[in-house]
Amino acid sequence: MDLLVEIGTEELPPKALPSLSEAFTQGIQQGFSDAGLAAEQLIAYAAPRRLAVWVKGIAAQQPDQIIEKRGPALQAAFDKEGKPSKAAEGFARSCGVAFEQLERLETDKGSWLVFKQHQAGQQTKDLFPAIVDKSLAALPIPKRMRWGAGSAEFVRPIHWIVMLADSDVIPAELLSIKTGNQSRGHRFHHPDPVTITAPHSYAEQLKAAYVWADFAERRANINRQVLAIAQSFGAKAIMPDSLLDEVTALVEYPNAIVGKFEERFLAVPQEALIDTMQGNQKYFGLTDTNGKLLPTFITISNIKSSNPASVSLGNERVIRPRFTDAAFFWEQDKKHKLESRRDKLKTVVFQQQLGTLFDKSTRVAQLADTIAQQLGADRQLAVRAAELGKCDLMTNMVFEFTDLQGIMGTYYARLDGEAEEVALALNEQYQPRFAGDELPRTQTGRILALAERIDTLVGIFAIGQKPTGTKDPFSLRRAAVGLLRIIIEQRLPLDLVQLLEIAAENLSSTLGKKPAIDEVRDYIFERLRAYYQEQGINAELVEAVAALKPTQPLDFDQRVKAVAAFKGLPEADSLAAANKRISNILRKVETSIPAAVNTTLLKEPAEQALFKAVSEQQTIVQPLFAQGNYEKALTSLAALRAPVDQFFDDVMVMDENEQLRDNRLALLNQLRGLFLQVADLSVL
Repeated sequence: MDLLVEIGTEELPPKALPSLSEAFTQGIQQGFSDAGLAAEQLIAYAAPRRLAVWVKGIAAQQPDQIIEKRGPALQAAFDKEGKPSKAAEGFARSCGVAFEQLERLETDKGSWLVFKQHQAGQQTKDLFPAIVDKSLAALPIPKRMRWGAGSAEFVRPIHWIVMLADSDVIPAELLSIKTGNQSRGHRFHHPDPVTITAPHSYAEQLKAAYVWADFAERRANINRQVLAIAQSFGAKAIMPDSLLDEVTALVEYPNAIVGKFEERFLAVPQEALIDTMQGNQKYFGLTDTNGKLLPTFITISNIKSSNPASVSLGNERVIRPRFTDAAFFWEQDKKHKLESRRDKLKTVVFQQQLGTLFDKSTRVAQLADTIAQQLGADRQLAVRAAELGKCDLMTNMVFEFTDLQGIMGTYYARLDGEAEEVALALNEQYQPRFAGDELPRTQTGRILALAERIDTLVGIFAIGQKPTGTKDPFSLRRAAVGLLRIIIEQRLPLDLVQLLEIAAENLSSTLGKKPAIDEVRDYIFERLRAYYQEQGINAELVEAVAALKPTQPLDFDQRVKAVAAFKGLPEADSLAAANKRISNILRKVETSIPAAVNTTLLKEPAEQALFKAVSEQQTIVQPLFAQGNYEKALTSLAALRAPVDQFFDDVMVMDENEQLRDNRLALLNQLRGLFLQVADLSVL
């Protein structure tokens, strides 16, 4: 059988619509799973005024179940005379049966009285209302609304609920609304009720009533319309996924309409115009093949107008004052150099205990100078970029369009005649802004991005404001992952712990003491686990490297990649097991182990062969370790498998002869030391 539920509401919050739909569908699926039922498929529908789910191909009845209720332990079920105890009799009464009808349950952990009852499966359609109600109650809604005189609460007022089992209505009342088979079409094109005849016809019936209920289908339709119009202009549409999703959640019956604006506005930085079109009006901008903005936009209307030109004029009229404001801010800002705004940073608090933005920019400049020196970069450019880094926050344009921080800094720096690398760095300091975002391309941009993040991380941890659970007001997780990505993916040979120490030293004058860095260091390196997990690298490989606490992220990465390659070798498992065995042996040794192996005490052929092999490998791998070529070094060390296996087969390490025992321990310690120059393979 098929089931359908549709929750008809007032317009739902567009940015939340996809997540609400997904959670609603998953809740229904979980409800049926808990009831021992599974459908062939659950098809979700989400539009501005409705959430719906078609449960396709589900059994008409829940399978029969054996209900098992465990009572007191058997030893407590009888008194000294062997008669049922009060606890046992009370349990029987609670189950509605005589004591003799109880059974005994024997497990490895003990014996209990148990009551078992056969329960016939319920009709699936009878289970559906409660499952839907539970799913609605569990939706991720931060703040619920009440409407009318009732006590029902939801994200928006509910006006109708459709609930069907095949073609029959499932009678129920949810959130003070009685179920039926009456849906609603488009608010203007088809305001009359739509009688849904069956779940499989739901989408097509609504489409006939000017509602595209399927979110993905509606999204694809908008995408096609926008691309077709862009192609007709020989242009490219600016269509980020987030905007396309939001527009899809705003309309039921999408119709693309073209609008234009005066070319004079193109003198304003195009990012400001695009930000206004997307953020305020949900328009799609167009660019030429070189990426230059055209004086044309596309808007998605929720109606099919008999006079599209009038709709276009309305949209053009709305956008004109916003563009006029942007042009005014741009002209006013150009009258003052970025550098002249630096003193104003003294009036803006970054964080009460960490001082103003001016204080922060000073610390960042000091750290940027150090990083530039370590990388052999231009220190003067790095310091200059850091000093100007936050100045664009004091401009009218960024005050009005906050998403343009950094972007406008680049424009203003160019106007001021600053070095191009400094200008680019003012925007690149914020990269990566999100997961998967591109990294800074210039050396100065990388340096500024690192210095900015390190100062923030050390400072916020120092004042006890580290992230907890889902709360991360200073975006420290993103900052930590961003700095790791910059160092690793752009192959910067920097010691992160050393930089944290320098940042802590810089903060000492602000805080009155030098903060500890242990916690922030651990926090940053902890983010590496998630970083590698996204790359499909097993956690144990990361743990093997983390056990040695490398302080350079790039070096850490090289070790992880080497261990991952080594793990694929046929010798890996045997050598990992040998490392674990050696680690356990050495851990139990209470006396000091000799620093070197005494060759005159090597009596057994197997230990002589192992010593020879270890000595040869030392000569081979030490230069490789010095170069950071860990992968080649581990590949070479794989040759030790045979002599190691032979050693453990033929040689008694813990010999009664103290000299022989200590000498063999020294050999094993030397062997383990080779591998420990890359990772602790005993973790594998």
